[in-house]
Amino acid sequence: MSVLTLDAEALYGELLRGVRGLCTAETRLVGVTSGGAWLAERLQRDLKLPGEHGAISSAMHRDDFAQRGLAGGGQTVLPFDVNEAQIIVLDDVLYTGRTIRAVINELFDYGRPAGIKLAVLVDRGGRELPIQADFAAARVALASDQSLALARDKNDRFSFKVEAA
Repeated sequence: MSVLTLDAEALYGELLRGVRGLCTAETRLVGVTSGGAWLAERLQRDLKLPGEHGAISSAMHRDDFAQRGLAGGGQTVLPFDVNEAQIIVLDDVLYTGRTIRAVINELFDYGRPAGIKLAVLVDRGGRELPIQADFAAARVALASDQSLALARDKNDRFSFKVEAA
């Protein structure tokens, strides 16, 4: 069995290029906690966008909330008006689409954006809902009993770990 190796820093460079192409003057970045929020923070800085990025939690709108509760959900912080904003939601790994569905519900609790786009570092397939990324730095296939976890070191550099789900 081969071991999947992904260069998260190289993929970040691709994501930076892709998000730059999606941005307009009105774009606001919102990262899904925690990996997506790390990406949004770094992209906000590297793209020299005005204002602050947001972070959004899927915890309150998850369809498995009864089992998971608020574990690892983080908190939603949107330091801008969501109404009529052009939003790019950022996440590290897109899998079933359930987290993104929950995030969109959470966004609408704060207002009605003019548009929402999705950019991810890795799309691993396996969708259970009709949700797709507007930009994915990479597409990989993983077994259903594996997960892909983004890590960030003290120098703000990214790496991936493949773990048993």
